[in-house]
Amino acid sequence: MKDILSYYKAVEFFHNIRGEQTLALPDGETQLTFRSFTSQGRSLLPDGSRGTVLEKISAGFDAVKERLFYKEIDRILHMDDSKVKENTTFRYPLFLPLKAEAPGVILLLHGLNEKRWDKYLPWAYTLCRQTGYAVLLFPIAFHMNRSPGEWSDPRLMNRVSKDRQKLFPNVVDSSLANAAISTRLHQLPQRFFWSGLATFYDITRLISSLRKGEVTGINPDAPVHFFAYSVGAYLAQVLFLTEEPRLEERSRLFIFCGGAAFNRMNPVSREIVDSEANIAVYSFFIEHLEKELKNDPQLSRYFNDPRSPGHAFRMMLHQNKMSDIRESKLRDLSGRIRALVLKQDTVVPPYETVNLLRGNDREIPLPVDIEDPPYPYSHIKPFSEGITKKDPAVESFFSEVFETASLFFTTL
Repeated sequence: MKDILSYYKAVEFFHNIRGEQTLALPDGETQLTFRSFTSQGRSLLPDGSRGTVLEKISAGFDAVKERLFYKEIDRILHMDDSKVKENTTFRYPLFLPLKAEAPGVILLLHGLNEKRWDKYLPWAYTLCRQTGYAVLLFPIAFHMNRSPGEWSDPRLMNRVSKDRQKLFPNVVDSSLANAAISTRLHQLPQRFFWSGLATFYDITRLISSLRKGEVTGINPDAPVHFFAYSVGAYLAQVLFLTEEPRLEERSRLFIFCGGAAFNRMNPVSREIVDSEANIAVYSFFIEHLEKELKNDPQLSRYFNDPRSPGHAFRMMLHQNKMSDIRESKLRDLSGRIRALVLKQDTVVPPYETVNLLRGNDREIPLPVDIEDPPYPYSHIKPFSEGITKKDPAVESFFSEVFETASLFFTTL
């Protein structure tokens, strides 16, 4: 008997699976498999041999040289990005309809500082069921299984968090969950861009592989769409705004809990980044970018080339800078982008998504739905706050979100 998984059933089912194994799902029509990928973006990442990591640690980390950090933690957090093997070769989850080649594919992009796919597997499964498309969950560089296991080790990361609190007594929301990413971004805020750029080129190469028929189970001519959450939406917007390589005209983007300019987001959270890391990244990209570009010719080359992803990244940094260029491009994307945001989201405030996607004069015809579901929720847990009670309101709102997204992708 076929068993179509509702939201809560899907949460339970995927919570109980272990490892990267091919699974025929209980509905009898869908398969979860895992595919290998090798990133070629290593050359873009900070490399200690070029003096970009070990020699350019910010002044606030002088105490590291006095060994306030454990030697083992020092090694983990100061390793060269280009030498993190997990980031170079990895596997991604792929949901496929069983009966025939998928006539379309949706790339699902996750949020910042994510380490496990559990939260997203019910999302991807539902999109696959409702659209008949393949759904490919692609990890951002140094996230999910693209990061060393040590960065998720509770004992080590708890120690890092405590050391950060000693070094920076005013730090807010330091935790073992965000200790690794906070330390790394605090040291080198540029990592926010370089890891995004490496992922950008990973995705464009993945699309090229799809077109060559190298991803079995997906029709080589299938349209490629994006379901993008949180910072994944920022990356997806860069993909859609970039001149070269340009996404195909038929690609569509559904934004969930994202879509705002970088300077209008508030990522300080025990699950995302601590306040010191946020200040460092904000200072670099918002307050001192022009000075930093003068000191970094490679970064300047990407940011100043109108055709490059760096230029698109730059136009997404500040709501009121480069807005004419950004809004002209967004207007051209009418019909290809839609957003659904949450009224009580404090990480990506919903009105800031409206400000960016609709434009300062609210004239850009990109729909932004602001929803306020009747149960406790947050940016981090848009559905799962009520998971132990199996609240019907959660089930209902989950269905509403993914039916909206599925219709957007399939009504062409």
